Amino acid sequence: MGGKHMVTGKSDRLFNGFVYLTLLAVAIVAIFPLLYVVSMSLTPYSEVIKNGGFVVLPRNISFEAYDRIFSDPALGRSMGVTVFVTAVGTAVNLLLTTLAAYPLSRKNLKGRTFFLLFIVITMLFNGGIIPTYLVVKSFGLLNSVWALIVPGAIATFNVLVMKSFFENLPEELFESARIDGAKEFRILWRIVLPLSVPSVMTVGLFYMVGHWNSFFSAVLYISNSELYPLQVVIRNMLLQTVSSEQQAEVTVPTAAMQMAAVITGSLPIIAVYPFIQKHFTKGMLLGAIKG
Repeated sequence: MGGKHMVTGKSDRLFNGFVYLTLLAVAIVAIFPLLYVVSMSLTPYSEVIKNGGFVVLPRNISFEAYDRIFSDPALGRSMGVTVFVTAVGTAVNLLLTTLAAYPLSRKNLKGRTFFLLFIVITMLFNGGIIPTYLVVKSFGLLNSVWALIVPGAIATFNVLVMKSFFENLPEELFESARIDGAKEFRILWRIVLPLSVPSVMTVGLFYMVGHWNSFFSAVLYISNSELYPLQVVIRNMLLQTVSSEQQAEVTVPTAAMQMAAVITGSLPIIAVYPFIQKHFTKGMLLGAIKG
């Protein structure tokens, strides 16, 4: 029997039109804030005043806000600190998370239920800011970049995501590897990790974004301005800009400085995301926590 042609009625066309309009509205809502941020960061001061402080598509383009931000030597130093914390911190996170998730994914692990319960409890209760600060201080990590890495070396949620992904791998692979004499570390390195790239990339993205946006922990543990990460330096620059605007005439509006700072802090993550998007989507679906 030949293929049937679907007859689209008036109600179907109306429904499709409604769906397309809804998707268009969602796209506009998602894109407009980014367009506004980019536009404001490139808008000259005179045009901002002329338009009452709200510009979506500037008639002229000015890079004065970016010149002001990048002319500060503290920005380059803070960028180096943030890149180091992000790279080293993410590597430490992935190593420890993998070493915690793999044994928990093996159902024959003795005491598995106890360890899982012990880990899940940390998602509900924690020691609080002051006890954590005292622990960091007792280890001598204050005013050190390691204070931005060690306290958050393992995230419970990411451990559970990776554990669930490992559990979905065929058990036959593990059995055949053990028959061939492979030990657990060899199985993890040669079999589990190559098959778990989506999960590793997903968890790595979570950790990377967290390190890149690190602000509160830096304010809490770091008092040496030379060790400030990018977000802290940008925030201090914005506060100085607001103060100078209140005291004297300025050529760069505070809004433009703020939006330029947002772009400066967000662009590296935005640039990385397209390269790992497919792994991120797959990792979230396959690594979802099963009920």
